[in-house]
Amino acid sequence: MTQVSLSILLQGFAISFGLIVAIGAQNAFVLRQGLRREHVGLVVAVCATTDAALIAAGVLGLAEVIGDRPLIANLMALFGALFLFFYGWQAFRRATKPGLLEAGAGAQTESRRAVLAQTLAFTLLNPHVYLDTLLLVGSTGAQHPDSLRLWFILGAVGASATWFGALGFGARWLAPVFANPRAWQFLDAAIGVIMWTIALLLLNRL
Repeated sequence: MTQVSLSILLQGFAISFGLIVAIGAQNAFVLRQGLRREHVGLVVAVCATTDAALIAAGVLGLAEVIGDRPLIANLMALFGALFLFFYGWQAFRRATKPGLLEAGAGAQTESRRAVLAQTLAFTLLNPHVYLDTLLLVGSTGAQHPDSLRLWFILGAVGASATWFGALGFGARWLAPVFANPRAWQFLDAAIGVIMWTIALLLLNRL
């Protein structure tokens, strides 16, 4: 690895990490699954793998294609907003039922299929994912020569995998705090606010 390729790799890591470490719908979902310790590996793997595919596609040219078709961006924003409104409503409902929010014994466990469907929805129906990976990260990486783009992609993908892994598997260290049902109520209420706020922002851009 040359000094130039290392610099490009670190640039990709820094840009991707800076964009992904933000309070958003996908991160809130990963955190909640991590706290519940439900199919965390599956959730982390899906989020990181999807990010990797979108980042690579963006760097290799898809960012320019999406940017030239505003109708596609508007449709993604509309469907994403509807999904976020629905999930936010579910989060507010959970916040009113603390007895169903305990992460230990007696908790209601969702199936792998249900968790996989939700993870894909948060990833693929979230316009911010496309904005961050395809357009922002992708267009930045696309500015580099073809011979150096792979290093940028590796850095950006590494940042995504590092963050989702830390968020999902590191959430267990907060388990003592969330042994109190009130903490779960607060978390789900906050998730509901985040979901609805992002949904309104998406609709406002149409």
